[in-house]
Amino acid sequence: MNEASDENVVRSSRDLRVWKEAMDLAVECYRLTKGFPKEETFGLTSQIRRAASSVPANIAEGYGRDSAGHYVNFLRTAQGSLKELETHVLLSGRLDLVAFDDGQRLLSRTEAVGKMLRGLIRAIQKSEKPTADLRLPIADGRSQ
Repeated sequence: MNEASDENVVRSSRDLRVWKEAMDLAVECYRLTKGFPKEETFGLTSQIRRAASSVPANIAEGYGRDSAGHYVNFLRTAQGSLKELETHVLLSGRLDLVAFDDGQRLLSRTEAVGKMLRGLIRAIQKSEKPTADLRLPIADGRSQ
């Protein structure tokens, strides 16, 4: 296998571009909140850091699960954490804790990570193949 194609092989969640981007976003959030006032340590500082670190953590945890369905659920949880992070960044801007340009940069990054997550979810859902023992619910709630 040549070096160029070896770069595109996914051996772990750490090889996923979306995980790398989410990690970079989390690092940026940690750096930004270092400048928050001490009285925000258990408020927005904690909330932003928790939401930001939750995104790559859920991507990684989902990758390690045994089914595509579980993986997608964790990716959706990562999406929720991303929306929570966006909300905290917007609130921080309204409270003048984050400069406008810094807030816009973070929001752009959350949007980019969100698009990658949606793309990954779609790709996983398209690749799912029904198995012979799949039981689909029918109208009255019984399985076929």
